[in-house]
Amino acid sequence: MNKVHPKKLLHSKWTAVKPENKEKHFVVSEVEYDEEGAVTLCSLEAVFSKRIQSIDWRALTDTDRWQQGWL
Repeated sequence: MNKVHPKKLLHSKWTAVKPENKEKHFVVSEVEYDEEGAVTLCSLEAVFSKRIQSIDWRALTDTDRWQQGWL
């Protein structure tokens, strides 16, 4: 399990364990919070294709799908 703190998500780097469409490395490009400080939006940008996708930030804790940093 990757340890992820919601306040440190922005600009963090991630590697997909099972890359799709040659997209292996990602950067968290946008994070939005509600009034209580809970994450409402987390967007990942693929370094290779510049494609942006929104995900549930808690999915980044799944080590079967994501690893912290660029490997």
